[in-house]
Amino acid sequence: MPTTTVKSAYLKGVADGAPFILVIIPFASLFGLIATEAGLSVFESLTFSVVVIAGAAQFTALQLLQENAPTIVVLASALAVNLRMAMYSASLTPWIGRAKLWQRALAAYMMVDQSYVVSIAEFERNPSLSVAQRMAYFFGAVTPVVPLWYGFTLVGAFLGAQVPESWALDFAIPITFLAMIAPMFRTIAHVVAAFGAVVVSLLAVGIPYSLGIIVAGAAGMVAGAATETWKERQRD
Repeated sequence: MPTTTVKSAYLKGVADGAPFILVIIPFASLFGLIATEAGLSVFESLTFSVVVIAGAAQFTALQLLQENAPTIVVLASALAVNLRMAMYSASLTPWIGRAKLWQRALAAYMMVDQSYVVSIAEFERNPSLSVAQRMAYFFGAVTPVVPLWYGFTLVGAFLGAQVPESWALDFAIPITFLAMIAPMFRTIAHVVAAFGAVVVSLLAVGIPYSLGIIVAGAAGMVAGAATETWKERQRD
C-alpha cells in the first residue's frame, strides 16, 4: 500500500475484520446463553466477557464450572487455553513492539484470534507500514469484533433459555476456529501440530474436567516442533 495513511490503514483493518461479524454474533450470543444457564447473572455474564474477552477460555471455564471442577482446575485450564495469546504477542512484537506503552497495553487487552490472524497477515504482506499504521490497522481489525462480543453476550444473557435449541447457535464455535486456523497451515509442521492435537484430544476425551484439551495442546506443540526440527536436519 504505497499511499497508506494511518486513517486508511485503520479503515482497511475494519474491512478485513468485518467478515468475522458473521460468527462473532452467534458466538457471543451462545456464550451469554450458556453463562446464564450455568447460573451467572446478566451482569456477571457481561463482566466475564469484558474482563476476560477470550471466547475459548470463557467456554472452557463455563464447562468446568458446570462440572463442579475445583477452582484451581478451572483457572489452570482457562490459562492453558489462553497461552496462545502469549505466542501471538511474541510474533507481533517485531511489528508493533516500538508503539507507545498505552497502545501496546490496549492491544494486549484486545488481542483476540481474529485480530491477530488478519493483522499478522497484513504486516507480513506490507512490511513497509509504519508502527503507527500497523497499530491503526490492528485497532481497525478489532473494531467490528470487540464491541459485538460485549453486546451480543448481553443479548444472549437476556434471552437465556428463551432461544430454542433448534437455532443451533453452537455452529459458530467450530466455524470460527476453522476460518482462523485454515490460512495458518503454511508448512507441514503446522499441519502435523494440528493433526496431532486433534488425535490426542480424541484419545484423551475421557480425562476428567476436560483436561484432555491441555494434553492435546501440548502434544500438538511437541509434534509440530519435532517436525520442524526434522525438516531442518533434512536441509542440512
